[in-house]
Amino acid sequence: MSQDNQNIEECVRSSLEIYFRDLGGEAPNGMYDMLVRLVEKPLLEVVMQQAEQNQSRAAQWLGLNRNTLRKKLVDHQMLQGNPPN
Repeated sequence: MSQDNQNIEECVRSSLEIYFRDLGGEAPNGMYDMLVRLVEKPLLEVVMQQAEQNQSRAAQWLGLNRNTLRKKLVDHQMLQGNPPN
């Protein structure tokens, strides 16, 4: 595993530990979906920026079908001219 991957993994681990500490013993709810949404949006933002808003290129880099990427961009309200859902 590269150093960058370890840094990202450690950042996620640390944030989750803080999340559990802040819950103060309360049971979490819907953590998986929450975490995926929180990580997915900045991932899409950065990849789209690096791909110069080229959805085909970004989809290839992400290992996604272009239609899947487009749906995710719509879900995160990241396409200009699209009203929020």
